[in-house]
Amino acid sequence: MITCSVSEQLRITEIFYSLQGETSRVGLPTVFVRLTGCPLRCSYCDTTYAFSGGQNMTVAGILSEVARYHTRYVTVTGGEPLAQKNSLPLLSALCDAGYEVSLETSGALDVSSVDVRVMKILDIKTPASGEVKKNLWSNLAALHAHDEIKFVLCDESDYIWAKQVLRERDLADKCTVLFSPVQDRLSPTVLADWILRDSLPVRLQVQLHKLLWGSQQGK
Repeated sequence: MITCSVSEQLRITEIFYSLQGETSRVGLPTVFVRLTGCPLRCSYCDTTYAFSGGQNMTVAGILSEVARYHTRYVTVTGGEPLAQKNSLPLLSALCDAGYEVSLETSGALDVSSVDVRVMKILDIKTPASGEVKKNLWSNLAALHAHDEIKFVLCDESDYIWAKQVLRERDLADKCTVLFSPVQDRLSPTVLADWILRDSLPVRLQVQLHKLLWGSQQGK
């Protein structure tokens, strides 16, 4: 477990309260802590505004802001949260404060030091993302049953590739696997039909927050 000093700082793009739009916790009121910066440039990225800017906040300041909202769920996201070393003590501090914490990470950086109490949402980058070579496959060994693996799919080629990875690496035996279509590039209905046709042991995920609020920042 990471020892935390509440005076340690992180670069924060935004902290906001919304419904969880993804993962098995979809629909739950959640506080999102979005960290600034990301070493990847995925073709479908919808949070490019988090690549730079933001403001420095201490762990204590982040905890204080999160506490303004009366919910047990907190998601640390980005950008890529693990690109900031102090994301690890922040995650532990949130767990210590009694929150159910999830981490959204690209899968390109080592997750082995993440607090075991945290639910890791690990992306596996597909060919059409433009960042498939960044996948750190050793991360799969650090996953627990309460973690989740996510494939964001752009087209049928991505689907075929993801299906192969799913089977070759026995991903469904490790944890929940999510297949998510890129908005306006792959129809959720088409993806659903493929999943049913192939009897895949995965969960179809659509982005609830975009259905409710479009691409509005802070939602």
